[in-house]
Amino acid sequence: MNDSKTRTQPFDWNSAYPSLRSPVFARNIVSTSHPLAAQAGLRMLDRGGNAVDAAIATAACMTLVEPCSNGLGSDAFCIIWDGKELHGLNASGTAPAAWTPEYFFRRYGADAKALPKRGWDAVTVPGAVAGWVALSERFGKLPFADLMAPAIEIAERGYAVPMVVQSKWTMAAAVPELTSQPGFAETFLPYGRAPQVGEQFRFSAAARSLRLIAESRGEAFYRGEIAEAIAAFARQTGGAMTTADLAAYRPEWVKPISQSYAGHELHEIPPNGQGIAALIALGILKHLDLPAHAVDSVASTHMQIEVMKLAFADVYRYVSDARTMKVGVDELLDPAYLAQRAKLVDMKRAQDFKAGNPVKGGTIYLTAADESGMMVSFIQSNYMGFGSGLVVPGYGVSLQNRGHGFTLEAGHANVVAPGKRPFHTIIPAFLTKDGQPVMSYGVMGGNMQPQGHMQTLVRMLDYRQQPQAACDAPRWRFNEGLSINVEPSMKPATIEGLRALGHQIGDIHDSYQDFGAGQFIWRLGDPAVEGYVAASDPRRDGAAVGF
Repeated sequence: MNDSKTRTQPFDWNSAYPSLRSPVFARNIVSTSHPLAAQAGLRMLDRGGNAVDAAIATAACMTLVEPCSNGLGSDAFCIIWDGKELHGLNASGTAPAAWTPEYFFRRYGADAKALPKRGWDAVTVPGAVAGWVALSERFGKLPFADLMAPAIEIAERGYAVPMVVQSKWTMAAAVPELTSQPGFAETFLPYGRAPQVGEQFRFSAAARSLRLIAESRGEAFYRGEIAEAIAAFARQTGGAMTTADLAAYRPEWVKPISQSYAGHELHEIPPNGQGIAALIALGILKHLDLPAHAVDSVASTHMQIEVMKLAFADVYRYVSDARTMKVGVDELLDPAYLAQRAKLVDMKRAQDFKAGNPVKGGTIYLTAADESGMMVSFIQSNYMGFGSGLVVPGYGVSLQNRGHGFTLEAGHANVVAPGKRPFHTIIPAFLTKDGQPVMSYGVMGGNMQPQGHMQTLVRMLDYRQQPQAACDAPRWRFNEGLSINVEPSMKPATIEGLRALGHQIGDIHDSYQDFGAGQFIWRLGDPAVEGYVAASDPRRDGAAVGF
């Protein structure tokens, strides 16, 4: 007997929401926010590569086809199921050796509170390329140079700019603090403006770097020709980054942290990332019986918003580079503490929560899976649209602005220091059940990411919505205080009900990040027999593809 006929179905396969997309079923699959990049990953799988090979090839292409969100100067994180266990990779960058609070006070005044959003004083050492190499060396099957080939081809031949990317590109081109940065206009305004939909964008300088990265397995980026070019550009344009900063960089293998919920375990990368926010929120939510309230109801939505607020209150106060945190992960996830926090939720009113005391005494996301059972949850980002705005001449390395995540507040866990990693927003996620893989997924978009992780997950686990429906469903976004945004597709009665509880619903002012964009791969059973089902967010240009 075929047991797939008798197994309880995990979802209601009917979608409750209008959608441009249907879930994709395959044994080998890649899902991301641009179809050319997804197809590059699929090419690696077709050639006998595994999910890690596919993810790296996809990530390299994404630096070209969605340059407003990421580039060769990005950071990255990854969670991998290798067929037996989970592994985490932190490829976020570290602060240059010159970065002390005094360095910034000298440059911006003794009353400065934060690091700049753009320019060199927002750039930490880029980690993404080192992350690709680390993944390939530990888990890849194909030669590393082969993984760069699709990206090199795209960079040299060019591609037609799609609709959503073009819209975000145009928004960025209207930001003076960005467009005035050295290298930006020459690189990303090829017509004296942002490209229009369907216009060609070629990036030959990036092709040069990709070839060097391929030939040297990344060494050129950190200890060779590209590193020299980055450091020289910094010297010429007022930056502190040196060849020594680049040469010293290493990504870090880490053990994912987790939270149980609805019979499953959600896994996230540990701090310096904000993935712990999703774990805290779920740890509070499981004390409140969410399934007792109808999906999309005022009560269900209000409850989720309130637990997310509680999570962010603690995360923004306590989370930093794990080596400098004064309150640990175990304390923040302590079940007794989260049960106490759950008691603060008032179902009759919205609240502005503050941090508790747990002490005792513009990003791209992609996911890939193969029929051997390997699953990869991968994310990389330049942070805000086009990152720092800096682009290294002749090499096409657009640099992130992750340094803006530091603070200059004395005594804060996230205060800037040499060699330290800043608080990070990009987070891949992974779901297991009874120690076995279930889903690799992510929802990109600034502080929307842990919110999206929670919102989509409870739809699947508590309300049995299939991945594409959970992806299509209207989202809300918490900002600060009582301020939230909601998507126009949310039911008017739900919106009015939230207002009546005191939620301040405003127009969204962050059109670059908006309500995030998700990619999901859910394992249906034996990958070689039943395979996976994947979803890709209609809020972006992307696709799930497979065979």
